[in-house]
Amino acid sequence: MSQEHQEYISTKVNPILESLVTEVLLERPQNPVPFMVRWLAEHSKKGKDALHSLAVGEAERLRNEIRELQEEIKTLADKATAAGGGGATPKDEEEISEMGDSEEEEDDADDEPPPPPPSYYKKGARASVSAEAYGAFNQKKAFEPPVYPKSDEQAERIKNVMNKSFLFNTLDRQNYSVILQAFQEKTISSGVKIITEGEDGDCMFLIESGAFDCKKMIGGEDKVVKKCALGDVFGELALLYAQPRAASVEATAESLVWQLDRETFTHIVRDASSKRREAFMDFLHKVPLLESLESYDLMQLADCLHPHPFQKGDRVISQGDVGDVFYMVEDGELQALKSVDGAAEQEVKTYKKGDYFGELSLIKDATRAASVVALTEGQLVTVDRKSFKNILGKLEGAMADYAKQYK
Repeated sequence: MSQEHQEYISTKVNPILESLVTEVLLERPQNPVPFMVRWLAEHSKKGKDALHSLAVGEAERLRNEIRELQEEIKTLADKATAAGGGGATPKDEEEISEMGDSEEEEDDADDEPPPPPPSYYKKGARASVSAEAYGAFNQKKAFEPPVYPKSDEQAERIKNVMNKSFLFNTLDRQNYSVILQAFQEKTISSGVKIITEGEDGDCMFLIESGAFDCKKMIGGEDKVVKKCALGDVFGELALLYAQPRAASVEATAESLVWQLDRETFTHIVRDASSKRREAFMDFLHKVPLLESLESYDLMQLADCLHPHPFQKGDRVISQGDVGDVFYMVEDGELQALKSVDGAAEQEVKTYKKGDYFGELSLIKDATRAASVVALTEGQLVTVDRKSFKNILGKLEGAMADYAKQYK
């Protein structure tokens, strides 16, 4: 591929594809092609999306990109055919052309874009144009994980930090040992930006000591979206999804971190952690409280969740206890019971899948206002106080308003 084409894909096409791929991974639609068609049509027509605001005149630029994309697909298809493989068919290119034409016709329309033609539901898998850009990161190959000698004291320190991170909870003993040896110690001075938003990611970090601010460019200025400390992980999103860095990370104190390279992470950690995160993401998308959160916040929240199974009759929390955990119901039913002035407990609320409780203690820094007892067996997912404040703090107002309906 020519340098000109590579630069075009990198600067013009990849930003759109990155947003599209993120949404596809989050939604995991049964038929991804029509989902992507609708996404492109909607975001071109409305002139915005969550990650890349489309400025005035962007629709025209997008049409030009589609035309050039057609040429790129044709070139790739010719190469694939010459190599004996499949590729985009003339029918594929004709349908993409129709997409571009439809964008021109619908620029000023206020109604929703029409559904894709039936042919989109019948088509098989098609090679992605982004494969060349991201394929090198996604392909598994034989590799020898690095080994950085460590003292017993260092190894024990790393284990203590690893055990606090969801990424390593699902690893078997052998892979756990490989990861342990592959970590490299790094000292970061206060004020040093260790990750820059938008850059390619070649490693992730595990914090042993110190503190970091995660910042995203919002409204033309860097805003802190998360604070990281002991046991936290950062930089993993770019490795999990083979995407540019989603945020910048800067040390706010003298810090000690353990760095893990992309290749070791991809071969050993990514598969296990991705399955866990995807399962939690499916659940979080069904929780009404979280509808206003951006995809980045949901992914961060998924990383903080811990499963908490329960049996019928279990008392999950007790009135008057100190509250340090927020709960969401993944499955099953529970009831809130409250006692006033020593009287017998009375039911004040029931909870089912997608409901939450325990937020009042965290918002008000107070003891539990009621007990919660399981009516059936099921499972909760929990969020600790620090993660609740960092990620769900923006929802405290909505939670407080909703709590007014409690009896």
